[in-house]
Amino acid sequence: MMTTPTPPASPDVPKKDHGRAGRDLPAAIASGLGLVAMVLLTLFFWKTAFMVVVAGCVVVAVWELQRGLAAKDIDIPEQPLMIGGVVMVVVAYFWGAPALVTATAVSALIVMLWLLRRGVEGYVQNATASVFTLIYVPFLGSFVALMLAEGGTSPSLGFDLDDNGVRGVITFIAITVASDMGGYIAGVSFGKHPMAPVISPKKSWEGFAGSAIACIAAGVWLVTAFLHGDWWVGVALGVIAVVMATLGDLCESVMKRDLGIKDMSQIIPGHGGLMDRLDSLLATIAPVWLLLHYAVF
Repeated sequence: MMTTPTPPASPDVPKKDHGRAGRDLPAAIASGLGLVAMVLLTLFFWKTAFMVVVAGCVVVAVWELQRGLAAKDIDIPEQPLMIGGVVMVVVAYFWGAPALVTATAVSALIVMLWLLRRGVEGYVQNATASVFTLIYVPFLGSFVALMLAEGGTSPSLGFDLDDNGVRGVITFIAITVASDMGGYIAGVSFGKHPMAPVISPKKSWEGFAGSAIACIAAGVWLVTAFLHGDWWVGVALGVIAVVMATLGDLCESVMKRDLGIKDMSQIIPGHGGLMDRLDSLLATIAPVWLLLHYAVF
């Protein structure tokens, strides 16, 4: 009787070491530049098209959260959350904050009614997670629409650097990027003292200091040179950005650890999921809009 020889075991393929950066830096830079280019192009040629980008991000982020929560047997309804999220972005842009609050309340009620079709089992868990998702993603994301609407909502084509909304969105994105870059450079170069080792081992106090310096410097420059506001508003902007961006990043890290996942998805090379990039932006936009709305525009 002939026996088939057992093939030799394949050697384990070592995982690529990305060093202290913890990510594929070339892929991360390329993806980041692509995202920035998409944002700037839509703002340059037709700022209302930027709302399509925001709405698309809301849809993808809800999908990622649904996948992540499913790891703990939490089943949120994607369709009403996605539709409600897009409606919230649209009404915020065209009709302002009161319409956003109303759309959020109505969307939450519709989602809870939608879940009634599934019966009693797991209702409180799924409804709570659904309302959390609604607030965390589309509600906070809709403040970008409120920011862009500072310059009006006329469907005119072409880039207008005098448009308060366009300048506000660019400032908001730039200050958040400054936080990420300052923290990344300082953390990789000097990071020795973990800020929250259980939650995010690679986040250090040195990185936080780098974020603070970068945010305050960028905030003062952006407000005085770009928005033509007072220097103290720039300092306040920098402090708000570094605190909220750090809290946003830590909160998402806690969520992923609780759910037992590393990234929300793998749709952005070098970054992971869209939510892995939106965490700082979502946490920062509301207070930044409030500050600029009352102190600059």
